[in-house]
Amino acid sequence: MKLLRWLDDNLEETLLILLLICMVIIMGIQVFARYVLNQSLSWSEELTQYLFVWATFISISYCVKKRISIKIEQVINSLSDPGKTVLRLFRHTLVLAFCIIMLPFCYTYVRQAVEFGSTSAALKIPMYYIQSAPLVGFILLTIRVAQAWIREAKTMRGFWS
Repeated sequence: MKLLRWLDDNLEETLLILLLICMVIIMGIQVFARYVLNQSLSWSEELTQYLFVWATFISISYCVKKRISIKIEQVINSLSDPGKTVLRLFRHTLVLAFCIIMLPFCYTYVRQAVEFGSTSAALKIPMYYIQSAPLVGFILLTIRVAQAWIREAKTMRGFWS
């Protein structure tokens, strides 16, 4: 149970920090190799791009978890507290529906990548490692949106009590 609590609290942040550190180190090595050693590394840009793709999909669920996203606050702020909650519930319902629609497509995308067996150009790693990012991202997003939906539903229940 303690592990689940830690994952709920820290999963996205930890993964994003690790991905960012890896990207900085790899690009630092590339800059050093290019300008000091006059050698260019063929794999560094490719790996950094793949890490960036993973960071992008993980950051979506992180933003939902931390409630930081682009939204039009003027409309929300003009509503009463119950109205804000209803609007948030509606928004979470739409996002949850979108996630449920996207998950089978993401799964099919990864399954086809596994079946096709393609590898990356420079690193020769299986492309399904990179193409799994949308599936993992949407799974995490579904979990975080469901948590947000439950949180708002509890808030709504508090208005009726």
